[in-house]
Amino acid sequence: MTRDVQITFDCADPAALSAFWAEALGYELQKPPGDFTSWDEALEAFGVPPENRNDASGVVDPAGSGPRLFFQRVPEGKQAKNRVHLDLRAAPGLEGEDRMQALEAEAERLVSHGATRVQRFEPAPPMQFGHIVMTDPEGNEFCLD
Repeated sequence: MTRDVQITFDCADPAALSAFWAEALGYELQKPPGDFTSWDEALEAFGVPPENRNDASGVVDPAGSGPRLFFQRVPEGKQAKNRVHLDLRAAPGLEGEDRMQALEAEAERLVSHGATRVQRFEPAPPMQFGHIVMTDPEGNEFCLD
């Protein structure tokens, strides 16, 4: 039996981090439930106080095939390197300099949205095709692969 997967991020600012990952992945913010036209309207109706309205956020694949990402506010900051990270497949099917140019272009785009470039790894045939390590606006590592 297969299961749906949701990837959860502990973070300080769920709204900002979900907006970053929506941009990075081509996802969209999850729509509010029922007939509500906005999350503020829904949260107001549910009696959620204004200071708790950024406690969580979710983004979804508009095509419905990728996993949902869920962002939850936690009091502590990031403590250490991630043991699990996302690889954004930004250059599928490309090799050599074409691949690295595509990864560089995506790195520049994501930096303009708050990511930080950490390190570039050059291609080392036959097994490594090169990648770029990045962090999101809250320091979570991910790779452009």
